[in-house]
Amino acid sequence: MGVNLWGCEGGKMGDVSSMEICWLINIRATLIALLFITLFHFSKKFYVRFLTPSSSLLSSALNLPSASSPISNRDSRSRIPEIVNASDLKFLIDNLDEKCNEDEKWENVIDKKNNFLSYRAKCCKPKDRPLKYLSTTVFESCSPDLLRDFYMDNGYRKQWDKTVVDHMQLQVDTTGIEIGRTVKKFPLLTPREYILAWRLWEGKDRSFYCFIKECEHPSAPRQKKYVRVEYFRSGWQIRKVPGRDASEIRMFHQEDAGLNVEMAKLAFAKGIWSYLCKMDNALRNYPLTNHPPTGSSVSAASLMRKVPHELDARTGTHFSSVSGSVAGDDESRKKKLLRSPSKKFVAKSLLLLGGVIYLSRAHSTLGGKVTVAYILTKLRKRGDSSSQSSPS
Repeated sequence: MGVNLWGCEGGKMGDVSSMEICWLINIRATLIALLFITLFHFSKKFYVRFLTPSSSLLSSALNLPSASSPISNRDSRSRIPEIVNASDLKFLIDNLDEKCNEDEKWENVIDKKNNFLSYRAKCCKPKDRPLKYLSTTVFESCSPDLLRDFYMDNGYRKQWDKTVVDHMQLQVDTTGIEIGRTVKKFPLLTPREYILAWRLWEGKDRSFYCFIKECEHPSAPRQKKYVRVEYFRSGWQIRKVPGRDASEIRMFHQEDAGLNVEMAKLAFAKGIWSYLCKMDNALRNYPLTNHPPTGSSVSAASLMRKVPHELDARTGTHFSSVSGSVAGDDESRKKKLLRSPSKKFVAKSLLLLGGVIYLSRAHSTLGGKVTVAYILTKLRKRGDSSSQSSPS
């Protein structure tokens, strides 16, 4: 039975079978689909080229800095929404005074000192939040002003802090809020990118506060080669130690850099003291080093505000003593050493010590040391749990 497929008069296309009909219908549908795809492609090009405003025009219309324009050509003091405000300062003070959540269980991480530096840190794991750290550092023979300037000098930080690959100022607001971009490189990890906003306040008795949090900025689009840190809350208070030529910085820190919790704790515990010693050396050399301006002369430090009166009345009531804590810990260590260890404890100690010596000689990198520490910690916990379950 013949069919006139194309509807031509007299069936000039010829009579075809049902199988040939299906084949011709598929060809016709394919040609129509290709025609629509071609039209869509050219219409999209036309729209992008002639109807869409360029990014520079869009930035101008919205009064946003262009990512390609240099810092010097931007209005760095244009208005920013109040990303960091008095509520953040209150949050910082409450955390430094440990008034946010009294039910949190804190774990001591490190407590060390030398002739120039004292450091103590502890951490806790809040529910549904990253690890939270509280630390207290005392720098001998150092004024609060010098310590503040040292901490805020990101150009100088790039010289001594080898984890900082890049830093640039993005914007500064007239209210004292500064936004910057920092890229950090850690062993065995993809570089982390931080887009942060921070603000400084001056309190009574020449104390200083700084709060830092994550944000977004049109001059810092996301890049595949970096891991953008999505959650970052950090801050510090700098003040003079009474009766001594020393300054104390109390710090609160909480960030989610995409690391395993146990590995992050071990990396911090094993690496923070050497990092602080390097920081202390850089601090001692800071007054002797020239500090050429790396960007705009306007910064959060130059636009520092006063602490609100209702918050300033709360500060200064609590003062931690790192050296006193270290002395107390030394006494407790002496008491522990006077106790006679059991045979099982000695055997496990020798086993762990042999493992540390063997593995540390085989792995000299920081990543290797962290891995070694992680394995030995797991072995120690497993040994402790088995010894507790078995009768002595």
